[in-house]
Amino acid sequence: MARLAGRRLLFAAPILLVVTFGVFAIAAASPFDPIKAYAGTAALGADAETLARLRENLDVDQPFTSRWWHWLTSALGGDLGQSSVLRQPVAQVIGERLVRSSLLCAVAFLVAVLTGTVLGVLAARRPGSVLDRLVTSLAYSLEAAPVFWLALLAVWLFALQLGVLPAGGLTDTASEQVTPGQVASHLVLPAGVLAVSQLPWFTLYVRQGVGDALAEDPVRGARARGLSERTVLLGHALRSGLLPVLTLVGSRVPELITGALLVESVFSWPGIAAATVQAATAVDFPLLAALTTLATAAVLVGNLLADLLYGLFDPRVKFSDM
Repeated sequence: MARLAGRRLLFAAPILLVVTFGVFAIAAASPFDPIKAYAGTAALGADAETLARLRENLDVDQPFTSRWWHWLTSALGGDLGQSSVLRQPVAQVIGERLVRSSLLCAVAFLVAVLTGTVLGVLAARRPGSVLDRLVTSLAYSLEAAPVFWLALLAVWLFALQLGVLPAGGLTDTASEQVTPGQVASHLVLPAGVLAVSQLPWFTLYVRQGVGDALAEDPVRGARARGLSERTVLLGHALRSGLLPVLTLVGSRVPELITGALLVESVFSWPGIAAATVQAATAVDFPLLAALTTLATAAVLVGNLLADLLYGLFDPRVKFSDM
């Protein structure tokens, strides 16, 4: 495991370098003007000399390669720079929002895995049954539904029509302090929508894995020994059928991050999404590079976690072969 993690870290370093360099290159080619975004309406009446001085003060007049190298060397020393659009240190911007985004993603991912496992097992128990066809049809339908459409539908149904859940935000607008109860109630809709967007993949993978396991000789032998159907299903078929699901841990991280950005935007969840959109539209180089690096690192960690889990749970797989 240590050797595998070490090899992945060696590969991760050049990947992160290329990603950050690409962010600066793409941002430099963007039609958005970071000075106008920074100055706001004041830029409309400013003369060329004032704008030129502002560009020099913010180091926007430098080639993107120089800005990238300055940001990279500072980031390696622990300084992620200053966000020009949010007027805060980048580390502070990420620190304030990362906990909220992590809470949203963690809750949604856990709900998707548990619900998908239950539905997949129920569907695989009797292939071709009414329940199997219902679960698979629902999974394929949800798989084709865009996450922002699900979010808007959830707001319309649960917030506007039924009025049982808040439409967005972190807490109630009239509240002067953040309480766990308010956060939990405001978390239900965004976490639920994000979980539903990930649910089809886990459901279909579990259904296929458990269905294949039920047809294998060890499971047939367990049934022939007179073991109960519950023991056969949960103790033998489910353990073998969940192995392919472990590979989803890494592969679903990119879409989980993308879905979280859309969900946070629809529900006004104060996480990383708002900062990402502002950084992109304002060409905020330090913040945009830091957020992209963070997302890339999350994907790399997710892939590593999937490989480690697969190697731990499947004795046929050796870490030296990965």
